[in-house]
Amino acid sequence: MIRFDHVSKRYPGQRDALCDVSMHLPAGELAFLTGHSGAGKSTLLKLIALIERVTRGTALIDNVNLATLRRQRIPWLRRQMGIVFQNHQLLYDRSVFDNVALPLVVAGYRSTELGRRVRAALKKVGLLERERAMPITLSGGEQQRVGIARAVVHRPKLLLADEPTGNLDPELSAEIMELFVQFHQVGTTVLVATHDIALLKRFRYPVIALAGGRVAHDDLAGESA
Repeated sequence: MIRFDHVSKRYPGQRDALCDVSMHLPAGELAFLTGHSGAGKSTLLKLIALIERVTRGTALIDNVNLATLRRQRIPWLRRQMGIVFQNHQLLYDRSVFDNVALPLVVAGYRSTELGRRVRAALKKVGLLERERAMPITLSGGEQQRVGIARAVVHRPKLLLADEPTGNLDPELSAEIMELFVQFHQVGTTVLVATHDIALLKRFRYPVIALAGGRVAHDDLAGESA
C-alpha cells in the first residue's frame, strides 16, 4: 500500500527533513509512526497525502508513483485516503452532521446516499445522537471522533492519523485508538503518527521509528511486497 524507496525531502533553505527513508506498509496493516518532535513524522504523512512532494527517491501509494502523478490526479488519490488531525480541524459554524458530510458534498454524492453514509460513520464512532450538535458543545474526545467519522465517511483504503490523541487523557486516547483498530480489522490500512509511549505499549502493533529524518527502527522491515 505505502512504499518509500530512499526518499528524501528538503525544504528550501533547510537541511533534509527526511533523508534516505525506505519503508513498506502492506495493505490492510496497522502501524505506528513514532519519533520525537522534529523527527519527520508530519513530513512523511504530508508526502503520502501529496501535501508536499518528494525531493529524491520513490514514493508509491497503492502502486501509484507520487513523483509522476499529475496535479489534476491529486484529488483522485486523496479520495483513496482519510486523514485525522490532532486539532480536529472542524468547521465550528456547521453541525456535526455537516462536518462529516463535507467530503461527500465535495465528491458530489446524492443527498440520500450522503445521509446514509454520514449516519453510518457517526454510529461507528458513537455520536449518532449528536449529529445536529455544534462542535463547540462537544468534548475534546467527541470532537476527535467527529474528525475520525469525517475521515472514514467515504470508506477510504488508507487512514492516516497525525498525533490523533495528543490532546487527550490516557483513557480517551485508548478509546480513540480502539476505533483505528476496528477500521484495521475490516481491511483499512492505518498509519498512526504518535509519540505516546503508553499507547504503543498498550496496543502492540508494528512500529516505524524516525530519528533526525531517518528510519531508526522498523518492525515491518522484511515484510513481503
